[in-house]
Amino acid sequence: MKLQTLSHRINQAREEALVRKAKHDELQRLLTDVEERLAALSAKRDIFDKVRVLLQQSAEHARAQAKAQMETLVTNALQYIFGPLFRFEIELTEHGGKPVAEFYVITDWEGTSVKTKPQEARGGGIVDITSLALRIALIETFRPRPKGPLILDEPGKHVSREYVVPMLEFLKSTGEMFGRQIVLITHDPHLTEGADQAFEVQIKGGATLVRPISSA
Repeated sequence: MKLQTLSHRINQAREEALVRKAKHDELQRLLTDVEERLAALSAKRDIFDKVRVLLQQSAEHARAQAKAQMETLVTNALQYIFGPLFRFEIELTEHGGKPVAEFYVITDWEGTSVKTKPQEARGGGIVDITSLALRIALIETFRPRPKGPLILDEPGKHVSREYVVPMLEFLKSTGEMFGRQIVLITHDPHLTEGADQAFEVQIKGGATLVRPISSA
């Protein structure tokens, strides 16, 4: 009787060991599966992190390129019209996770640099030329590049008379450089004198009359 009981207990122990081994194998399989999935997810995360860094660096590079192009074009405009003492700078900062741009006109005078915002610089002409050059720079750096003429309404309205002709020469050279026709709407006869074609627009008796006034 005791032998039968012992044999029964041994059989129960064997069955229990088999059950526990089966559970252990199943848990081990699940653990291996989880580890493999974790490794795969970790690899994907590394890829995503690398792509994010690449995109961030690409955005920063593109932003730096656009910044340099705009600074160069506006500086060229200021120096072309007002002389070599002027240059233009853009300062990029982060605010609330978004890039913020501040514009400055730098004037070098007898070894001293004076840094001011365009609206605080000498006369309204600086603001006019800066905004005009920024508009051109924005159009020429935007991708895809917009087509068609550059239409300007009263450009350089506050530019002093002595700088009007240099401004016109800058616009003509800019049009040639970028292959754009420039259409000006102006009341300044000095601007019309340098145009390839100029037309006078009048309203008489409720009718609009257009007549050519010069031709290059």
